[in-house]
Amino acid sequence: MNRKRMLLVAGALAATAAVGYAQMSAYSTADLLKSAEGRTFLQVLDGLNRYYLYPVDQKKLLQGAINGAIGSLNDEFTYYSDPEDNAIQTQDLKGEFYGIGVTLVAANPDGTGSKVDNVYKGGAAAAAGVQIGDVFVKVDDKDVLHSTTAEVQRLVRGQKGTSVTITFARNGKPYTVKMERQPVTIVSVEQTMLPGNIGYIALNTFNSEKVSAQFHAAIADMKKRNVQKLILDLRDNGGGLLYAGVDAADQFLGSGPIVSLRDRNGKTEVAGTATSQPTDYSGKLVVLVNKNSASASEIVAGALQDDARATIVGEQTFGKGVAQEVFNTADGGRVAIVADEWLTPKGRQIHKKGITPDVVVKDTRYTVPLNFSGAGAAPNTKITLMVEGKPVTVTADKDGKFSYTGEVKRPRRSAVQGEAVVDLQGDAILKKALDLLK
Repeated sequence: MNRKRMLLVAGALAATAAVGYAQMSAYSTADLLKSAEGRTFLQVLDGLNRYYLYPVDQKKLLQGAINGAIGSLNDEFTYYSDPEDNAIQTQDLKGEFYGIGVTLVAANPDGTGSKVDNVYKGGAAAAAGVQIGDVFVKVDDKDVLHSTTAEVQRLVRGQKGTSVTITFARNGKPYTVKMERQPVTIVSVEQTMLPGNIGYIALNTFNSEKVSAQFHAAIADMKKRNVQKLILDLRDNGGGLLYAGVDAADQFLGSGPIVSLRDRNGKTEVAGTATSQPTDYSGKLVVLVNKNSASASEIVAGALQDDARATIVGEQTFGKGVAQEVFNTADGGRVAIVADEWLTPKGRQIHKKGITPDVVVKDTRYTVPLNFSGAGAAPNTKITLMVEGKPVTVTADKDGKFSYTGEVKRPRRSAVQGEAVVDLQGDAILKKALDLLK
């Protein structure tokens, strides 16, 4: 397998800005002048700068043009990341950064705000007494109650040796702590042992350069424990580096293609081939998937299913069967452009289709939260209902409408990185996998 090629088409590793600029410069201003639309585009830019009543923010203007061009394709997997987002994505890809040692989820029903989803032992947040569920109120002097999690991440992370002051709210009561940013390593592989000497490995993402080494170590540990029955959990793994997915599948396959790529001209090439290694796992294998398993996760599941190497259990997967060419842009941003579709070893296309499990089971780890809405109340009226024996109060807006969405139940995560926590009773997919292995 051409490792360099796989990194580029995977959609998660950028080339240098110089390479990106060289590629872009092949299409010049002269090409724009050849069409009426191109000349119109230049005229509009010139007109805005000449005549618009208010000052024109050139950065916003041109980034808007970039996003407009990409948006015209109506392809969610072709996108532009601005320099700030690219910086965070690059840190995630490298698998390490300086931060406080927490993971975040949205705090509000509309997806805004941030609260602590997990606190890792040994980190700055754990030492400061930060707890799961604490809501971010301010980061330094910036109010973040309605910021996105990506915006909060940018503010919390920083350079080595610097400090950040964060105001949290716990049960509605604010408190403020100052923490020095410390090295954080993203551990994407979690493992544990289940009854009957059944091994369990959860691969949470392929979007890290460290994931292959972490997965190899987990497989080696299972072999050391003489595990003959293994569960590989790919639920909620949205993919990432294509070569990391190929490498994971190769741990279970002795020979044959793992995935092929087909470009817009119909040219198809094998992009990953299995090789037999002493480190491979050869015991019984069950792979868990759900509707959020995508991209590289589907490559692994598809290859193992085609080879009849594993039993796939769970829900129909997401269906992202395309790979992207990725390059950094001159402004420090990043562009990902869909350039290939990928095929399973048997030539199956899964884009917008997904992988159908061998055994279909609904993922019961997430329950639909209680929600209600209404109208007809006087503006600003408070409405109180009893929910599971506790009062819930909502306030009507200026139009007399009100709504409530309960908190989504989330699987519990260990405070120790690399340690998996499972629910043997409430997780229907996991229970089915255990039944199949027994």
